[in-house]
Amino acid sequence: MRPILLQGHERSLTQIKFNAEGDLLFSCSKDHVINVWFSHNGERLGTYDGHNGTVWTIDVDSQSKYLVSGSADNTLRLWAVSTGKCLFTWEFPTAVKRVAFSDDDEQVVCITEQRMGHQGAIRVFKINGDGDGTNQSEDPLYMFHPIGSKATVCAFSYTPNVIITGHESGKVALFDVSTGNEILNNERAHMDVVTDLQLSADASYFLTSSKDKTARLHDTKTLKVLKTFSTETPLNSAALSPNRPYVLLGGGQEAMQVTTTSLRQGKFETRFWHKVFEEEVGRVKGHFGPINTIAVHPAGTSYASGGEDGFVRVHHFDDTYFRAKPYGDMEIED
Repeated sequence: MRPILLQGHERSLTQIKFNAEGDLLFSCSKDHVINVWFSHNGERLGTYDGHNGTVWTIDVDSQSKYLVSGSADNTLRLWAVSTGKCLFTWEFPTAVKRVAFSDDDEQVVCITEQRMGHQGAIRVFKINGDGDGTNQSEDPLYMFHPIGSKATVCAFSYTPNVIITGHESGKVALFDVSTGNEILNNERAHMDVVTDLQLSADASYFLTSSKDKTARLHDTKTLKVLKTFSTETPLNSAALSPNRPYVLLGGGQEAMQVTTTSLRQGKFETRFWHKVFEEEVGRVKGHFGPINTIAVHPAGTSYASGGEDGFVRVHHFDDTYFRAKPYGDMEIED
């Protein structure tokens, strides 16, 4: 499994994302640039230039028509995927830390952070797909301030107008965006900040990672913790592998603490855990810094990881990965 090294960023990666078909990989980083790559050979297709701050988060719609990005320059931007043109910019008082499209591509949810006297807010915007996409409404469809610990990650659930959020305290919650009410929460989902949240293909369960060194699978409806994957390092990202019973975890000690510990002599690994048996089944070395973000190809044929070292590594799985049966003849149905 030789990795393809994507060198298009000068600073650490913040998020990477495959489109729905998996032929394109989007990456954003602290160097203000968003790149798009062909996932099969790692060729760079183009860039989305315009932000003048760290780009914290990106998401692409199911048609690969629009891309949204959130940045430390306090803006949320809408881009045309095919041309790289910025179609619309929403401005806020604080940085945008997380964005996500809804299933029907009609809405975008974004989290702005709590800073300088401004409360953290969650806003939902309606995306107008008519015409060339430049005719968007400035005002959000819904906006509310979650009470208590600030939200760090979010995603739309399968119920209309309901979003799943992960918080700084480790809490995971469901919010009704139309009213701003918290429908359900699990205060003890994690013991520290929730760093990533990725839904399963049918959105019936989701995976979170946290600085408390664990990743957990939760039921979307009840928020019950289904499985826990405990590692010995703070986790920055966790992804589900479709068609195979694995979860991929990435993390590592903060860059400033690396010198004080021998974490396998500075090689930072992506860990593969068995989704059902909660056991680690393999590791892939590679990055020279903590892994900040992981994404798996929607068909489950490859995965990509983005690190503090500024590289994206794309791994196409070998045949042995698909043939391997670490626990006998168990066919897991997605």
